[in-house]
Amino acid sequence: MQMPANRDRVLVIDDDPHSLEFLSEILAGENLKVLSAGSGRSALEAITTKAPSLILLDINMPGIDGFEICEKLKADVRYCGIPIIFVSGVHNHKEKIRGFDLGAVDFISKPYHADELIARVRTHLELNRLRTKLEAEVALRTKELFHSFKQMRKVLEAIVNAMAVIVETRDPYTAGHQRRVSQLSLSIAEEMKLDKEVIEGLQMAAAIHDIGKISIPAEILTKPSKLTDMEFNLIKDHPRAGYAILKDIEFPWPIARMVLEHHERLDGSGYPQGLKGRDMLLESRILAVADVVESMASHRPYRPGMGIDTALDEIENNRGILYDADVVDVCLRLFQEGRYSFGDPR
Repeated sequence: MQMPANRDRVLVIDDDPHSLEFLSEILAGENLKVLSAGSGRSALEAITTKAPSLILLDINMPGIDGFEICEKLKADVRYCGIPIIFVSGVHNHKEKIRGFDLGAVDFISKPYHADELIARVRTHLELNRLRTKLEAEVALRTKELFHSFKQMRKVLEAIVNAMAVIVETRDPYTAGHQRRVSQLSLSIAEEMKLDKEVIEGLQMAAAIHDIGKISIPAEILTKPSKLTDMEFNLIKDHPRAGYAILKDIEFPWPIARMVLEHHERLDGSGYPQGLKGRDMLLESRILAVADVVESMASHRPYRPGMGIDTALDEIENNRGILYDADVVDVCLRLFQEGRYSFGDPR
């Protein structure tokens, strides 16, 4: 991959001089501007002077350790967007999960292969460039089209489509899931004769309802075996992560709230807030039904698809318990009358 003329700045933080030198040499060969810091304190000073494009961060350091540095940066609006990769000799699974919980995008264990480290650095720099470009584009278009509501809708739709592509690129096993959930949500809402504006917002929210999964390590998303409790807890945080991504975008619909609520259940057993009944938006209740039907019917890395009959049995058996009764009735009617079908949702 050819690096741009305007070189990315990578900050390497490690209290071991040999590790610091070795990492710096590897990265310098990639046309990157490499900065180094031998302690947490000097690293924070370097970051406040000029923020880097990416940080490679050791964990076990005297004074301010890597976890504390990560926590401080993610709590600061000026630096929270900088991708952080932990590069550490720590092999404890709980410590790795802690790093991801604090906001790191990756974890590379020592000893490592230089080629693998470079590949991950390239990937996260490219993702960061795309994110920055998307944010700049949103800001520019929002300003330019402020007085043109119709054109603004088109821009928002393009942003939503771009976000959907990003999620499906990170998690190929669920490629098409968001699109199919969006289509089923649309059909249910139209059958319920909801207002056109409400339907449009629901369709957009459904198209990116799993956007929060970009915060989850790809190896967890595509893991072919049963998830551990800690891994599942990371997965369960994706509605909240999606809400955090979307809440400051001025959509004319409550997109962020729908994304936050799509795993809630009527009896309060859902997540992340444990909402009950009418505490959820109607759009969220529609999205919840469409999501569970598509998910159960489709293949996943850790299980084969269970089929549409099993999925429909699930919502019928839990009608009025987990899922909105009116929404379930409409969804069942669409499938049973042959007016809707996923085809082969794989």
